Amino acid sequence: MTPPAAAAGKGAAAQASPSQTLSRGIRALEILAAAPGPLTIAELADAMGVHRSVAYRILRTLEDHSLLVRDDAGRVQPGPGLAVLARGVSRNLQSAALPELTQLANSLDMTAFVAVWDHHDCITLVTVEPRHSGATVAQHPGTRHPINAGAPGIAIQSALSEEEWDRLATGMPYRPEAAEARRKGYSASHDEVIAGVSSLAAPVRVPGGRPAALAVVYIRSAHDPDAVGAAIAESAARIERQLA
Repeated sequence: MTPPAAAAGKGAAAQASPSQTLSRGIRALEILAAAPGPLTIAELADAMGVHRSVAYRILRTLEDHSLLVRDDAGRVQPGPGLAVLARGVSRNLQSAALPELTQLANSLDMTAFVAVWDHHDCITLVTVEPRHSGATVAQHPGTRHPINAGAPGIAIQSALSEEEWDRLATGMPYRPEAAEARRKGYSASHDEVIAGVSSLAAPVRVPGGRPAALAVVYIRSAHDPDAVGAAIAESAARIERQLA
């Protein structure tokens, strides 16, 4: 007979351990979101590192909730249910940012987006491409890159002092560029995330939450970078006033 103390310990351990099935389902959605196109069940099972029968059971559950769909060939891809969930992520920030993103994208002929802080990464929350432009840099929602590379990460750091950043114990150093961005109101980077691509960003302070970044990306532009940076900072300030 198992002693009561041991049984209690086992129960606590079971409660503390994450659900493997849930973890696998989330991993499946992450793989599908990052894939360039639909995947076969075999391809997804290989990417997940599980047997095809396990992947199939997980996919059936996700399909029941419209989080993925299958095409006529049986390949799977993200479903409309994800878009419904995405609308609820930082809803106020998305609503406040969209008009500013549209104005920036069309006036600068650059892709404009909002990036949010997630652990050691920046994740693109919402993006707008210019209406009339031949070649722009695509920046899809859900795209992630390390927070210690690129203008959005610098901008997010610049919303905090070096002392505030250190207190968060992120394990990442406070970049010297963040101190400069804190002084100027915006950050700049080139070649850090994608070779040949430049980015400018300004912090957006979110009440009760971690700072985000309002940013643009471009390959080349006739606009003066300082003028673009100032415009982004002004847009970020307007978003902050709406969120206040």
